[in-house]
Amino acid sequence: MALTETMEKPTRAVLAGVHTGSMDVLSDTTEESMAELARLVETAGAVPVGTLVQNRPSPENATYLGEGKLEELLSACESLEADLVVFDSELSPIQLKNLEQVLRRRVIDRSMLILDIFAAHALSREGKIQVELAQLRYILPRLSGVGSQMSRLGAGIGTRGPGETRLETDRRHIRRRIHHLQEELSEVRKHRALLRVGRKQQNAVTVAIAGYTNAGKSTLLGALTNTETYAEDKLFATLDPTVRGLTLEDGRNLLLIDTVGFIRKLPHHLIEAFKSTLEEISLADVVLHVADGASPEVLEHIKVVSRILSELGAGDKPVVLAFNKADSMENPEDLPASLPGIDSIVHISAKTGQGFPALLTAIGDVAPGKKQAFWLLIPYAQGAVLSALHDEHPILQERFEAEGTKVQVLLDNVGYQRFKAYRTEE
Repeated sequence: MALTETMEKPTRAVLAGVHTGSMDVLSDTTEESMAELARLVETAGAVPVGTLVQNRPSPENATYLGEGKLEELLSACESLEADLVVFDSELSPIQLKNLEQVLRRRVIDRSMLILDIFAAHALSREGKIQVELAQLRYILPRLSGVGSQMSRLGAGIGTRGPGETRLETDRRHIRRRIHHLQEELSEVRKHRALLRVGRKQQNAVTVAIAGYTNAGKSTLLGALTNTETYAEDKLFATLDPTVRGLTLEDGRNLLLIDTVGFIRKLPHHLIEAFKSTLEEISLADVVLHVADGASPEVLEHIKVVSRILSELGAGDKPVVLAFNKADSMENPEDLPASLPGIDSIVHISAKTGQGFPALLTAIGDVAPGKKQAFWLLIPYAQGAVLSALHDEHPILQERFEAEGTKVQVLLDNVGYQRFKAYRTEE
């Protein structure tokens, strides 16, 4: 008996959008946003086979695209044998319903696609709760429009997540589920608050690593702390936050917190659901903003991240901007040396370690508890003072002289005030 290998046929997707020319470039459909949409589709496991963009002052209220372009899109889907259409902007419930009826195939928008990717990448219980909450909030007003689509459990991109039985129940059941998830997240938030109290008691400085998706945040975290972190050349490869420790030369303990990557047109429901995780950014002592310095859209990416940081209440935090992938930059001198709201800019390579000393110096300069080197002369009769210095502060040099023990020590402002009576010249 001959054995035949069966392979699942990949989903073929046509991408569509409307370029108005009147919106903010980060909110409008552009060549860059469509290229990014294609990468999102690939990350979700489908194959982009075609693109259609219509230029018009605003999207059509009922069908998003105009009648002629809609017929052109249907023809393209049939000739390219596409079974999925992905729109670059968020669709209203009525648009979604009408488009599925006209195109006779599955239709999703950018928000649904991002939520689908998050559902596939969520590993922890917390991550799964947050993704399901975002999906249910998104689906609730669209139940009448996506009924036929949601009945096909496992039919492909845009259907992952909560599951058929939940999605096909009435609004009251979904609202109950949302309420239950909110209560679970409330417990998670309390747990995170306790963890933060513990960090403060340990005098640890928290550094939140933020940035556009696929900028190299996880690779940088692993390289800085000599640990293995999950890093892949895909959008949203990291979803669950990771915390690693690092000690600066002056003895300060840093806790580096990797966070989910940002992206233009990030669904509002997703930001709301992930508030318990994103709070790590707004409550951190320092924000390390990692940007892909080799990307031609790096300045646009920085604008997206800065805007979201401001929305999260982290706009007043000290920010160190690290242009990553210095080993791949063609013209690093073209990148700005300063930007509004950025305290320091460095060029690094998370892959090779290039620029790490400058990066750690920049973080140390803006992080609380910065220490400076001072010379102290401790009389031999005050051995307890010398012992306290050894126990609590990094000693750089030590020598014995006639008057007492002379030490060069790193002190923060609190330590300096305590020991300034012993200060001396070298």
